[in-house]
Amino acid sequence: MFTWLKNKTELQKLQYHYCKLMKSAYKLALTDKDKSDLLHKKANEILVEIKEMERQLT
Repeated sequence: MFTWLKNKTELQKLQYHYCKLMKSAYKLALTDKDKSDLLHKKANEILVEIKEMERQLT
């Protein structure tokens, strides 16, 4: 009922940040390829962290 009161885990924060970066990179790809590539690179670094955290949890 009060899910908005729960604190997000570090994994959920990283997943949200990854999703946000990927959306931004996609939108920028239409106008500025270099900035889009930079955001995509940052998103991939976060994805590596997410996978590492998921591997440690299992």
